[in-house]
Amino acid sequence: MALSANLFLRQNQSLVMTPQLMQSIQLLQMTHVELSQFIAQEVEKNPLLEFPSGESDAGERGEPGEEPYAQQSEDSGDGDHDGSGETLSGDWYDNGSSSRMSDELDANYTNVFPDDSAPQRLDAPELLSQWKSMPGSAEGAENYDLDDFVAGQVSLRDHLGQQIPFILPDMADRLIAQNLVDQLDEAGYLQADVAEAGERLGTDAEDVERVLAALQTLDPPGVFARSLAECLAIQLRQKDRFDPAMQALVENLELLARRDFVTLKRLCGVDEEDLLDMLGEIRQLNPKPGSGFEAGVSEAIMPDVVVRPSSDGSWLVELNPDTLPRVLVNQSYFAHVTKNGEDHAFLSECLQSANWLTRSLDQRAKTIMKVASEIVRQQDAFLMHGVDHLRPLNLKTVAEAIKMHESTVSRVTSNKYMLTPRGLFELKYFFTVSISAVEGGDSHSAEAVRHKIRTLIVQESPDAVLSDDDIVDMLKKSGIDLARRTVAKYREAMNIASSVQRRREKRALARVSGF
Repeated sequence: MALSANLFLRQNQSLVMTPQLMQSIQLLQMTHVELSQFIAQEVEKNPLLEFPSGESDAGERGEPGEEPYAQQSEDSGDGDHDGSGETLSGDWYDNGSSSRMSDELDANYTNVFPDDSAPQRLDAPELLSQWKSMPGSAEGAENYDLDDFVAGQVSLRDHLGQQIPFILPDMADRLIAQNLVDQLDEAGYLQADVAEAGERLGTDAEDVERVLAALQTLDPPGVFARSLAECLAIQLRQKDRFDPAMQALVENLELLARRDFVTLKRLCGVDEEDLLDMLGEIRQLNPKPGSGFEAGVSEAIMPDVVVRPSSDGSWLVELNPDTLPRVLVNQSYFAHVTKNGEDHAFLSECLQSANWLTRSLDQRAKTIMKVASEIVRQQDAFLMHGVDHLRPLNLKTVAEAIKMHESTVSRVTSNKYMLTPRGLFELKYFFTVSISAVEGGDSHSAEAVRHKIRTLIVQESPDAVLSDDDIVDMLKKSGIDLARRTVAKYREAMNIASSVQRRREKRALARVSGF
């Protein structure tokens, strides 16, 4: 059979991931802060995009004479416009008009036109923010930025650096101290070997130990510890409570974790009441002394969706206006510039990009609203009665209800929060796996089951501590079919001790309290 070339047509469909489509997908999973930063960058590089009046960077800072275009089509092309959108008129209306009139007419018009007088000279500009009575300090007082009055967060490294010169006058010791400070983790523990640090710095290990002992006296108590036991011991020494009994207790923290009070009483040489008092003192200590300092920038959580009860008994779902981005497309500026045939290709591309951004933001808001409304409809019982009535829910159920793909729902629920009468929850909180029920019953969500387990353990008495098997039997009576290993997994995830450890602790507390 001879080979030959043929020419034919074939029609097919395919999805092409254009840069704009990829950007739209990224907009869905952006947080409010990330979205605000993205829009600010787009406004900066696109001359047709602008913030509404009072929401630009200049408007937030309160800089006079810098207002963006506030309307899309109200501005006319009459008059000359500068970059800020203001109409430029005669020279008599600038800030130096009174001084120029005084020079030309040989008269002093400073008091006649007080609003148009030249800016008053500042005696000490560096003190302007501290002294409100200083000349010039009242200008722009109504547009001050509240963030300027917020104290900055002090890092653990800076806090320790302020104390080191007072305890280590020698510069060589300060060099060793600085090297040890650099090796602290976020909890304030020292992640370094003393001998290795001394070899690296070219000094003896004894010198490093001496400097380390001095550093362990700094604030916060427990910093520069190399283990949990050393951290607790440092804090107890500063409280003058590190006696031999407490030392034995700190050295046997693994027994304390198992609630082996019999062995601890023998090792510490104390009775049960003293041991419980020592345990109370241990609980008051801070196992992570460096956790009180900010390791990074903390961001306040703003709800993207607000749910409120309606007058007709249903739920009113609204998008939070504070998290909705506001951006305008200046059509009048585009018409004014392109009328003269200047940069028509560049501005056309900018107009297309600006229109795409506004459409993408509108589609993002509608998608969030659809997903949130469906979640509220599915979890109506939770909003009415609490976590015990949280229904099992997955992404597929919501996606099929709103006729979207599961990946879209997943992106929408990432880092988005909903404010409800029950509190503030991440949207992913409402998606839990299903726990099978006893025959004929409805399934339960994993979060509701964990809440039931926690409630049963809290209500148990010292003489009737529930084992995992007992919890399984009680859950079955409530219509929840759960295996024993699953109960143990949930209990350990909630950091709840075993029945043996809980029985030891509760019985000891009951004997001491006299019940």
